[in-house]
Amino acid sequence: MDDIVKQALAKWPNVPHCYGWLGLDARGNWYMRDDRVQALGPFAGPNPQSKGSMLRHEKLIDFIHRNYDADDRGQWFFQNGPQRVYVELQATPWIWRIAEDFSVRSHTGREARIQRCIVDEVGRVYLEAEIGFGLVHTQDMLGAADAIEAGLWVPLQCPVAELATRFGYVRSPATMIRP
Repeated sequence: MDDIVKQALAKWPNVPHCYGWLGLDARGNWYMRDDRVQALGPFAGPNPQSKGSMLRHEKLIDFIHRNYDADDRGQWFFQNGPQRVYVELQATPWIWRIAEDFSVRSHTGREARIQRCIVDEVGRVYLEAEIGFGLVHTQDMLGAADAIEAGLWVPLQCPVAELATRFGYVRSPATMIRP
């Protein structure tokens, strides 16, 4: 976490949390979701207009990446100064990128040590790492297939409907709001 964020938290410890305004898609892109977009439906829903506007400002994205974390209930958030901005997840909290040497990095650029490989009922590949659970980016499926074929990862089956519970993350913190 950035020092400036820690200082803001110390100075204003009781700023209300923000829900529904930030989304992470299955390709590791961030989306801003204003009230109008949120009214169109859930981030991970069937209406593409409900995703919002994709963030493109590199410094803002880097700031989000440095301050991205989870709470003790498995809800992922971006600590924006004193305010915690909870993230709506289209798929998982991490989106993995696979290099030619089979090393893995998250959408935020963090290196990951793979502990387990999971495949859902439609063939999507997920990886569990020491930093958490995530979906392999669609552009890296060939690398995942090569790693599986080489015996580096042995896939286990898990239905997509059970992933969030089994791996301890919340896809939509906005639906979990409690005082």
